[in-house]
This record gives sequence, C-alpha cells and structure tokens, in this order.
Amino acid sequence: MTTYACPTCKKQTIYSTENPYRPFCSERCKMIDLGEWASESHRISGKSAKEEMFSDDLSEILKNSGLE
Repeated sequence: MTTYACPTCKKQTIYSTENPYRPFCSERCKMIDLGEWASESHRISGKSAKEEMFSDDLSEILKNSGLE
C-alpha cells in the first residue's frame, strides 16, 4: 500500500481509490484547502490574468495582427 502525507494536515494516509477526498485524508482537509484558495492564501506565481490581458505584449500582438 502506498502512503502519503495529507497536503493540509500532513497525516500519513493510505492512497486508495476508496478515499473520495484524495489527495486529502478527509472532507475537512479538502474544505480547508478550498477555503485557502478562495481567500487567495494559495496562489500560482506569475502575472495575474488581468496583467496578462493588458500587457504591452498583447497590444503589440494586436497591432501587428490588424485586430486593434
């Protein structure tokens, strides 16, 4: 059996298709993680979508394509 640490509480958990909350050990840990994403405590590094959409690169691309 393969075990792993729950990403939220670090409790050692058996990796099983019978666990509907995997990779979390429980619904509680799954909901804690979801709440952290919703409150923006967790983030993916890089520019925000808004910054990407309105970057100078996009203006240049649109200008060169004739879509601006």
